Amino acid sequence: MKQSRLMSLVESVANVIVGYGVAVVTQILIFPIFGLHTTLAQNLKLGAVFTVVSIGRSYALRRFFEAIRMR
Repeated sequence: MKQSRLMSLVESVANVIVGYGVAVVTQILIFPIFGLHTTLAQNLKLGAVFTVVSIGRSYALRRFFEAIRMR
């Protein structure tokens, strides 16, 4: 069964939204161990940057493997 481009994007976004929450919580817990002290706002912004990159990466990889599958 072929996955549409839209559903590839929806799946990637859903995956990254969950990942965003995990990343922010991880940053809050781990950064102080390495001597990095950030505000909640900074953690949310940093998480947002990585989220955008992750959505693009996930979508591109999904489309790449879908193209391979269709050959």
